[in-house]
Amino acid sequence: MVWVLIFVVLGVLFAAFRFDTAFMLEWLPYLLGGVPLTILISILGILLAVPLALLGALGRLSNNPVFYGLSGFYVSFIRGTPLIVQIFFVYLGLPQLAQYAPGPLQNVFILGTVTSGVLALGINYGAYMAEIFRAGIQSVGHGQVEAAQALGMTRAQTMRRIVLPQAVRVIIPPTGNEFIAMIKDSALVGLVGTQELFFRASKIGRQYFQNLEMLVVAAIIYWILTSIFSYFQGRLERRLSKGYVRDGGPHGH
Repeated sequence: MVWVLIFVVLGVLFAAFRFDTAFMLEWLPYLLGGVPLTILISILGILLAVPLALLGALGRLSNNPVFYGLSGFYVSFIRGTPLIVQIFFVYLGLPQLAQYAPGPLQNVFILGTVTSGVLALGINYGAYMAEIFRAGIQSVGHGQVEAAQALGMTRAQTMRRIVLPQAVRVIIPPTGNEFIAMIKDSALVGLVGTQELFFRASKIGRQYFQNLEMLVVAAIIYWILTSIFSYFQGRLERRLSKGYVRDGGPHGH
């Protein structure tokens, strides 16, 4: 009933502020055309963030001062600077470094808008997710690590065969939250010209001086996207939690 009342109030507000619904419906297909790119950027970004987060977590847990220092600097610097600055640094800053690179490598520093956005998002979220991965790894009982070492496993074998398979169950739910957040943050990539959802909405809004209508449509689309992925994430979390109890996790018998 609350949701029904909310939508009724929103309908009244639409009528009171005289939203141009015909204009919104006319450009809805154009905005929806940016959804696949928004999802693609988010998927590629999270695929890059996962290995970076794993490396960052392993570095934070390492006794090697070099690995520990590098991972600490990566996490601190990236988390201490705005994402929008990182996006512009990758898109505008890296090409400036191309003049100092050898001839064959100069093109490596010149990236397209999509590649720049994916790289910036992946690096940014990798730093934040490093703490998630570190907590997941540390959630595995130390006794299991000692047992694996007693069986003659190396530290790498213990991590690969014992620790990581169990840590995945702890890591996946918050990683899903990060992916949903990345869908929303992918709107920042539109500021460098990537024709995803937000870029299209702001372009049409400015062109026809109806920014509010286009931003409302974009907001609704983002809301629907995040709701869909949140639903599937919730189902995955319930499935993982059941499996954890069945396999003898902390709530098992």
